[in-house]
Amino acid sequence: MYESTRGNLSGQRASQAITLGMVPSGGLFVPSSFPALNWLDLQGLSYRDVAKRVMMPYLPDFSEDILSEIVNVYSDGTFDGSNPVPLVSVGNFGVLELWHGPTAAFKDMALQVLPDLLKVSLKLFNRDEDVLILVATSGDTGKAALEGFKNRAGMHIVVFYPEGGVSPVQERQMTTTEGVNTHVVAVKGNFDECQTAVKHIFASDALKAKLLEKQLIFSSANSINWGRLLPQIVYYFWAYLRAVEQGNIAPGGQMNVVVPTGNFGNLQAAYYAKCMGLPIDRIICASNKNNVLADFFKTGVYQSQRDFFQTISPSMDILVSSNFERFLYEMSGRDAKKIQSWYDASNQGSFTVDPATLKKCQDTVYAGWADEEETFETISQSYKAYQYVFDPHTAVAVKVYKDYLSATNDPTFTVIASTASPFKFASNVLTGLEGEQKESWGDEWKALDYLSQLTGWKIPVGLQELDKKPAKKVDVCEPEEITELLQKMFIGKEVS
Repeated sequence: MYESTRGNLSGQRASQAITLGMVPSGGLFVPSSFPALNWLDLQGLSYRDVAKRVMMPYLPDFSEDILSEIVNVYSDGTFDGSNPVPLVSVGNFGVLELWHGPTAAFKDMALQVLPDLLKVSLKLFNRDEDVLILVATSGDTGKAALEGFKNRAGMHIVVFYPEGGVSPVQERQMTTTEGVNTHVVAVKGNFDECQTAVKHIFASDALKAKLLEKQLIFSSANSINWGRLLPQIVYYFWAYLRAVEQGNIAPGGQMNVVVPTGNFGNLQAAYYAKCMGLPIDRIICASNKNNVLADFFKTGVYQSQRDFFQTISPSMDILVSSNFERFLYEMSGRDAKKIQSWYDASNQGSFTVDPATLKKCQDTVYAGWADEEETFETISQSYKAYQYVFDPHTAVAVKVYKDYLSATNDPTFTVIASTASPFKFASNVLTGLEGEQKESWGDEWKALDYLSQLTGWKIPVGLQELDKKPAKKVDVCEPEEITELLQKMFIGKEVS
């Protein structure tokens, strides 16, 4: 069963939590307890079968046969090769490549599964309305969600991204998505403003009532939705299995995990894997210049009302980390009253946790951050040392891991979650590799080819010839105009 982090809803089935996306009156769904799972029982299984074993205890209202069909996406050719998530040894650590799906980002690991989880949940929940999926994206979630939901009967998806706040490749991926049910909107503001506006829409009873008249209900594909977060737990078990198999960890030994994060969902999934019994020791949180999380773990003060920076790692350009609420719920001993007080709107994005909660946070997570110069330097040094190409997000994680090693000398084998292909950010990766921008690269599309020629790495299929694909019309609006735009899209006309 599932309950709200704010104590305002409990006793919800998995299908209800997935259908609703987030708690209507505020808060996020969390499982009432965590099932124990022995990694030894997963040895020798394919990724598909590991996914089934990890997810099944959380989905008691799903039949085993149905879940088997859902996770089959990991072995049906949607992802590259027979191993959709390779663990590659780089120096003295492992790199978990989470970007071998159709959009070349880690979001595919969950967003190729969520549409079917939602479809089944609606049926179990006895809802026959169409679903309107709203997604705020800082870059990668948007395309992965569009790809997962495109041309799905009974489902419509609108993705909102910050105008000028994503990479050219990320933007082009979104605007060239096919599908009669897909819509893309550029919002004049940053990701936090997009995300806040979407959350307000979810809480609007008036808009929900109007949509219901059109036989439409809301749901979310962001990691606030439990159905998005659950599949992400799987690859931490997979990483451990591969590390043992490769001899990097003695059976039963500990593993550290480094996660570059903005919205905290990927890191939260690692913590949940630990709650299930996976031998994870330290979880290392890596932030870019938008270092609200690093500051929190140092001081216990969460302060999102600060300067916002557009960086070369745009998917991490976030100051309001939605999934952090789930983490604080666990760190506070599941004290819903504390969560409610910290996330009270009157706090305006700033709160201070109590000393006991802060100590638990610090004992669980080490946090650090890297600036732009350090990120470029890490891309360059890593390629020279290992002939391995990191995207700007994973490079942040590598830099923070090196800082952690300097501070602790911790010999524990560490896995770094690599969240995107370097080709999604080709110009910035090339700047890191060559020390400066060069006219010979040409535009972003020529930079893809140049990066491939320079490194010998292949351009992911989903990024090839993006510039030649027809782009759909993109609506542009202010954050406060999103509600009006949705009404024009879905209430002012018949839904097709």
